[in-house]
Amino acid sequence: MKKTIVGVDLGKRVIQVCVYTNKTVRSNEEMTPCEFTEFLAKSEPMMVVFEACASSNYWKQKALSFGHDANLISAQLVSSVRQNQKTDKNDALAIVQSAMLPEVNFISGKSVQQQQLQSMMRIRELCSKQKTALSNQLVSLLSEFNISTANRNGGLKSAVESTLEDAENDFSDLFRLALDSAWKLYLETIKSLAIYNDCLEKSIHEHSDCKKLLKLEGVGSINAINLYIALGCAELGTFNKGKDASACIGLTPLQHSSGGKTKMGSIGKHVKNSMLRSQLIAGAMSCVIQVVKREARTTKEKWIQGLVERRGKKCAAVALANKTVRTAFAMLTQGTEYKAKLISAS
Repeated sequence: MKKTIVGVDLGKRVIQVCVYTNKTVRSNEEMTPCEFTEFLAKSEPMMVVFEACASSNYWKQKALSFGHDANLISAQLVSSVRQNQKTDKNDALAIVQSAMLPEVNFISGKSVQQQQLQSMMRIRELCSKQKTALSNQLVSLLSEFNISTANRNGGLKSAVESTLEDAENDFSDLFRLALDSAWKLYLETIKSLAIYNDCLEKSIHEHSDCKKLLKLEGVGSINAINLYIALGCAELGTFNKGKDASACIGLTPLQHSSGGKTKMGSIGKHVKNSMLRSQLIAGAMSCVIQVVKREARTTKEKWIQGLVERRGKKCAAVALANKTVRTAFAMLTQGTEYKAKLISAS
C-alpha cells in the first residue's frame, strides 16, 4: 500500500489541501475548517504535513487525534521549494514536495500545556516592555519641565506625586489629569506584571520537567520555562544532540567550512529566538559574578573560575549558557536529574 501524503496550507477562513498518492496529485482543493475536520475524521491514516504558522499546532493535534502521522514543516523551506507564483494551490503542492525531500527536518510543535506556558511568557514579555516604556516616557516628560527623578529623592513615584500636589507649578488641570492617568496606568502595569510572574511561578510546580531545570546554575523560573518550551517540544527544530540545540539557539560559534578547511567565527548576532539566548546568557552571567567572588565548591564552579581567568566574564557566561542548554537537553530527553559534582576535600 502506497503512503498518502497530504500537504495543508492553513488560512484564516479556508484551508488548501493537496493529496498526493501513487506518485500522483490526486486532488488539490479548498476546504473550510469544518470540511477539513470531517476529511481528517473520515480518511484512513496518512501523513499530514502543515506549514508552520499560528494555528498549525492546533491542527497538528487535531490530526493526531484522528490517528494520522502529523508533522510541521518550515515555511522558509516551503518557500524555497515552491514553483511558479505564490498561490494556495502552489503552496500546498510545495508542502508535499518539501516533505518528500531526503533527510528533511520537521518541526515537532508543542503540546497544549507548552502552548499555554509560551502564551503566558509572551504576555509577560509584552507587559515588561510596556512597563519600561511607560517609565521612560514619564521620566522624559518630567525632565522637559526640569523635574528630577533621582532615586535618592524617592524616584519616579515621588516626582509624579509632588508634581500633581504642587499647586504653584502653573500646570493646567488637563495636564494634571493626563499625568495622573499615565501614572495610574504605570501602576496597573506593575500589578499585571506581578500577576504574570506569580502565574509562571505556580506553573513550574505543575510541570516536573520545569522544576528539575531549576537545579541548573543560572536558571531561574523564566529560564526554566524557556528551556522547557524550546527543548521539551523542540520548537527550534528536531535535535539529535544537545550541541545541535545549543547551536540553533545561537550559543556556539558560526562555522564556515570549504575545501577541507574549517573556520570558526563568532556566535552570530541574528538568531531565531534572540530573547531566549539573551535571557540564558543573563542568567549565566549572574552565576559567573557570584562564583568568582568565593572559593569554588563544585567542579563546574572551578571550570567557570578558570575560564574567567583565561577569557573573561562575558565569554564564561556564554560558555556556561551553552553548557546549560546541553545539560537541559540531556535531562529532558533522558529523564535524568542534575546534581552538581562537589570538589572532594583534600
